[in-house]
Amino acid sequence: MSAYLQVALDMMHLKRALAIGREAVEGGADWVEAGTPLIKSEGAEALRELRKAFPGRVLVADMKVMDVGAFEVEIAAKAGADVVTVLGLADDGTVSESVLAARKYGAKVMVDLINVPDKVRRGREVAALGAEYVCLHVGIDEQMHGRASPLDMVRQVATALSIPVAVAGGVTQATAHDFVAAGASVIIVGGAIIKAEDVRGAAQAVKRAMLTGERASQAISRKFAPDELFQAFSKVSTPNIADAQHKRGVMQGILPHIAHGQRMVGRALTVQTAKGDWAKPVEAIDRASKGDVIVIDAGGSDIGVWGELASLSAQLKGVQGVVIDGSARDMDTILEMGFPCFSRYVVPHAGEPKGHGGIGQEIVCGGQAVRTGDWVIGDESGVIVVPQESAVEIANRAVDVFERENRIREEIRRGGTLSSVQELEKWEQVR
Repeated sequence: MSAYLQVALDMMHLKRALAIGREAVEGGADWVEAGTPLIKSEGAEALRELRKAFPGRVLVADMKVMDVGAFEVEIAAKAGADVVTVLGLADDGTVSESVLAARKYGAKVMVDLINVPDKVRRGREVAALGAEYVCLHVGIDEQMHGRASPLDMVRQVATALSIPVAVAGGVTQATAHDFVAAGASVIIVGGAIIKAEDVRGAAQAVKRAMLTGERASQAISRKFAPDELFQAFSKVSTPNIADAQHKRGVMQGILPHIAHGQRMVGRALTVQTAKGDWAKPVEAIDRASKGDVIVIDAGGSDIGVWGELASLSAQLKGVQGVVIDGSARDMDTILEMGFPCFSRYVVPHAGEPKGHGGIGQEIVCGGQAVRTGDWVIGDESGVIVVPQESAVEIANRAVDVFERENRIREEIRRGGTLSSVQELEKWEQVR
């Protein structure tokens, strides 16, 4: 079965969208989509410019029309759009008016079934109202929670409807052919193409996969499931995670003592202790599981509660590292053995093993609440904690940040500057 490849230019800047769109079309994209963020940031002018740049391609305006359908479809169609999206959650009157306006101006309507509970029923309804396409769409924010792609739903809807089905949401080279085989007529790909350093190559890979079923050894822009969190957090930096968490979770004043390029990733085992009391921190090693990070609230004390022998014991147990809101010592030998250690201070003296405090309760470290089971990630930029209940979402958002930065890095290498690529002067906040 043949299908069209639609590249979704979900971007803020028209200049970047045009450049990336050209590479995607050279790589085999059949349809070009002005994504909703692009239309919101640049307006209908984005459609006019894309129409000029790609006269031989179907131009999709992802307007996500929810009301005043005729008026909004008219705007998009007059600006050059061949297909305009309308939300399936919109009123029947909005869908009908959109279809009539599209016919008047030589365009077609694609109904986006994002968040529609009964997609088959609604698909039949909008087909009866004259929609030419339906789109099964897992939104980006929903993808970040690691939810499954709608492969089974594509089969069900494609079988039930007489109009073509498009699919969007986390589609990659690894999954494109599966959706074609399930009955999708339009494969909509955003991140796997537009975030790639080699956009042309990424588009070629997806198109080839659609036609032949060939898969990459590793999917482009894939989403990580709960059992893959260690892999996901190991791929990104603490700045990536800080951006993904909107600056939350960053431990203040906790400094890295690690080799260049070294990272620490693991689940927290928490310890609370008194000033200079190293009994509970050391006892925690016995309770730790392989892959844990021991996180110690020592009250910011300047007396050591961790040293070389504790590090050796923890390393042999499979502990990934230690974070101390307080002091560590023997830093030369800890660095030699390559055990990740993060602490507020480094001192030569230690206290005594008195046994105050506890293991496993919620603590505060570096100004951040930490519970046993939370994810703790450290590198040369510092330490950040990710709450266990939001770890899947934050891991995927951090990977998204990482991939988008890779694309910007490539554009800088090609002769741009960070300011020019981001068009900072144009997009400075206006008050």
